[in-house]
Amino acid sequence: MGSILDSTWLTVLFLVATFAGAVVAGLAGFAFGLVAAAVWLHMLTPLQTVTLVIWFGLIIQSYAVWKLRSAIRWRRIAPLLLGASFGVPLGIVVLANASPYGLQTGVAAVLILYGLYGLFGPSIRPLAPGGVVADTGVGFINGMVGGATGLAGVVATIWCQLRGWPRDQQRTVFQPVAVGTFLMSTIWLGGQGSRIRDVIPLFVLGLPAVLLGTWVGLKCYGRLNEAQFRTIVLVLLLASGVALLIK
Repeated sequence: MGSILDSTWLTVLFLVATFAGAVVAGLAGFAFGLVAAAVWLHMLTPLQTVTLVIWFGLIIQSYAVWKLRSAIRWRRIAPLLLGASFGVPLGIVVLANASPYGLQTGVAAVLILYGLYGLFGPSIRPLAPGGVVADTGVGFINGMVGGATGLAGVVATIWCQLRGWPRDQQRTVFQPVAVGTFLMSTIWLGGQGSRIRDVIPLFVLGLPAVLLGTWVGLKCYGRLNEAQFRTIVLVLLLASGVALLIK
């Protein structure tokens, strides 16, 4: 592990954060980066942290999508993925060449306001279908945020909640979108020539914790009702916004 995790204590802390993030992602369908990065950023660089969030997030979301594959409707997902294909490169450029602080602050404000309103405000009336143009625009924003911060599913998650869909229907949309966003981010990170060799040992080290945590989280998800799922998602969106402000 070299100088990245140069003590047993740091290694254990890394594994605990990785497992906890995977449990939360398996349960809620997103927010692996929220939990894991809160710890990782104290021992890894922002680029190393985002790279690991993207790699592990791709595995977690792919596993969940495989479990939900029979309910996925690709025509509903395609516009979001199309938009993400244009948003991800912009987010990666921001991550690799400039300070993403401005973008992170804006995203944080939206997540905090939405989370607070959803938890304590009056019920939000479901939006009418926005059409291909609206879905593509949301996908673009989701891709840009995912490329710059590693939070590849938060914008799509909010969009699904605003549509008023049941929890299973939400996950069959925002999780495939997250998979596509993570995959595109991985490709663009490689194209930017990012230094990822020192991240590979960390990926291998954390992979068992990710697989076990995802399995535990999906088992817990089966015990949730609609109201509990909505509350968990809102709390995690709020926490994601707070985490972005304090990075």
